[in-house]
Amino acid sequence: MFRFEHIELLWLLAVLPAIYLLYVYFRWKRRKNLEKFGDPATVSRLMPNTSKYKPTVKMILFLFASALFIVGVANPQFGTKLQEVKRKGVEVMIALDVSNSMLAEDLKPNRLERAKQAVSRLIDKLETDRIGIVVFAGDSYLQLPLTTDYAAAKLLLSTISTNMIESQGTALGSAIDLAMDSFSKDNKKQKALIIISDGENHEDDALGMAKKALENNIIIHTIGMGLEDGAPIPIYKNGNIASYYKDNSGNTVISKLNASMLSQLAEVGGGRFTRATLANMELSDLLDEIAGMEKQEFGTKEYTDYVSRYMYFILPALFIFMFEFMLSESKNRFLTSINLFGGEGK
Repeated sequence: MFRFEHIELLWLLAVLPAIYLLYVYFRWKRRKNLEKFGDPATVSRLMPNTSKYKPTVKMILFLFASALFIVGVANPQFGTKLQEVKRKGVEVMIALDVSNSMLAEDLKPNRLERAKQAVSRLIDKLETDRIGIVVFAGDSYLQLPLTTDYAAAKLLLSTISTNMIESQGTALGSAIDLAMDSFSKDNKKQKALIIISDGENHEDDALGMAKKALENNIIIHTIGMGLEDGAPIPIYKNGNIASYYKDNSGNTVISKLNASMLSQLAEVGGGRFTRATLANMELSDLLDEIAGMEKQEFGTKEYTDYVSRYMYFILPALFIFMFEFMLSESKNRFLTSINLFGGEGK
């Protein structure tokens, strides 16, 4: 297991390209100022010991050493000891709609991307809870079994798209059924299922499955993606919108949020319905509901001992800094005296 102890310090790496651009600008400015004194070749002969390339070499060395130093200060670490740690938390399963209607852009950039952003924020707020992800359209699939590895959950979340399931539709009942089977069988405490969908074109007995879930101590919350006025569903080619989905009569299909269905589903499931808006998606009430649920104790494997490897970066960085400091910007007299090709020494 690899990690950075102070990963926030890696943002300093973004400063290095800016430093190089400033260096290029000042070198260009210096050359323009020297050109005011006369012909560049004549000016160059007036400064015979000035190297044309060494300042750039020194800057590259400085930037490389700085990058190594920043990585070293962030302290890369490797886990060496895996232990089972007892934690208390709530099991939370996310059921994310990946049907084509989630590509509608009444919520920017589209419904699915806004839904993924909401899930990402929700993961950031979890502390000791276990999270899993189910994706569904016409069929349902377990994308992520229950885990406390939030980094892995966010990485997997970023890969979710509407191309994952060929069978189109919105089989909410199937998603609830799969989520029920994906919770821990030995957990008798309350569990949370969060369904994120536009609720359109549901194809099965979702309300019946929601009632069954509640009987099994699973609270269902729903988040409605989309606006009631709706939007067309784009068809992409090469990353650009080529056209929009049409019905059998050739009319453009307008996908609308089925808020009443999702609200009713949450009511039957004993949970809360939250509606996404153009401005934001308020999840604080939903998070409070989850935080107030009775927690289950469970064991999870975690790395408890980490070995720091910062010296593998700090020592080379210091050596390069010293070499760069001692490297003169003037031409090397010995190399200047050797003129094999009849040109000027560098």
